[in-house]
Order: sequence, then C-alpha cells, then structure tokens
Amino acid sequence: MSELTLYYDGQCPLCVREMAHLRQADRDGRLTLVDIQQEGFAELYPHIDPQAARTILHANTEDGSLLLGLDVTYRAWSLVGKGFWIAPLRWPVIRWFADKAYLWFARNRYKVSGWLTGQERCDSCGPTGCDIPKKD
Repeated sequence: MSELTLYYDGQCPLCVREMAHLRQADRDGRLTLVDIQQEGFAELYPHIDPQAARTILHANTEDGSLLLGLDVTYRAWSLVGKGFWIAPLRWPVIRWFADKAYLWFARNRYKVSGWLTGQERCDSCGPTGCDIPKKD
C-alpha cells in the first residue's frame, strides 16, 4: 500500500505532466496516482466525491486522512524527496496567498493549460503522460 493516494484530473495537460514528474521521482513506490476521469471512478473510490475532486486536488494518506489542494502537492513532493520545492508555499504568511492562487488555478486549469501548452484539454492523457506537444 502506498503512503499517499492522489486523485488528479487526467484531462488537464498540466495536471498530467505533474503526475508524470511525480511518477518518475517516486522510485520507492510511495504514491498511487488515480485519474478522476477514468471510467467507474465513483464506484472504485466511493469515499471521494467526484465533483469535489474536480474542483480541488484530493489525496488520502496511508491512515485514510483526506488532504486537499497544495497540502496534497506538498505531501506528494515531500514523499519523493523534493518537498523543498513546495515548502515555501506552506509557510504561514505565504500559505494564505498560495492557497488563494491555487484555488484560482484549479478553477481555471483548462484555460491555463491552453495558454501554456496550446491545448486546454487532453483526451489522450493517461497514466504514462500526455502526448500534447509543448507550446513554442
């Protein structure tokens, strides 16, 4: 069993790219990455509200605790030895602003993906990554 099960949006090119980076960094198998867009998600993970998972990143810890938003990102990157990249976003004063920025990003992730990759949604994203070419 993994230490963190992370539920991500498999139609978001930026989300899929981050999961690919996490998967590559997870040499010890500490993470389980689950696409919320997969067929039968609600039946496979009845404890996760699919609509809520579409609005903010969700994860379960090994003991079943629920993490949300940037707390998920920080825990995931910490488990693969790179939490220092995200740590400043969890510092007390910065945390409030970072959480507000994350919520804006989560609501607008398809538009932001379009700006950065040239494509807002990806139908061909999967567990090994996204075949969307980077925007020049």
